[in-house]
Amino acid sequence: MDDGGQKDSVFARYLSSQPVHIEPASRDFGIVIEKIGVNAPIVADVSVADEKSYNEALKTGVAHASSSGYPSREPGNVYLFAHSSLNFWELGKYAQVFNLLRKLETGDMIHIFYQGQDFVYRAVNKEIYKGFNTYSLTRPVIEPLLTLQTCDPPGTTINRLVVTAKLVEVR
Repeated sequence: MDDGGQKDSVFARYLSSQPVHIEPASRDFGIVIEKIGVNAPIVADVSVADEKSYNEALKTGVAHASSSGYPSREPGNVYLFAHSSLNFWELGKYAQVFNLLRKLETGDMIHIFYQGQDFVYRAVNKEIYKGFNTYSLTRPVIEPLLTLQTCDPPGTTINRLVVTAKLVEVR
């Protein structure tokens, strides 16, 4: 496999084929990021424009933007968003699910479980956007991507932290 001009190595293949050690909260639609302890169900088809709707969805897991794709080997953008807050008494059990998203680095693995399959993504980029910027949701894509978005710094709505990952395998 060629990754941006760099040759694949035995070590890289070993890293990508490591099984998750956490039993996912949902194999139908769930996310596991072992590095930062994320294990949550994903709520499908949540409107990013309806604040009441997405706040309700975020009480039960990570939200999947209704205008984005689903995990697939085909080109598309799976856009997931969640809280990074300390306000669990108002925002619910998953208020802190993306608090440590800023700790992800290039090369870190993200597992999206969808319809019984494990879609394994490798982080390739991390950016911070001012305010509510929709570029990462609407950008054109030519390969299977995963976009994770949360507020930054945690507990505020000043910026949006966006992590982009590329699909490396499906199990």
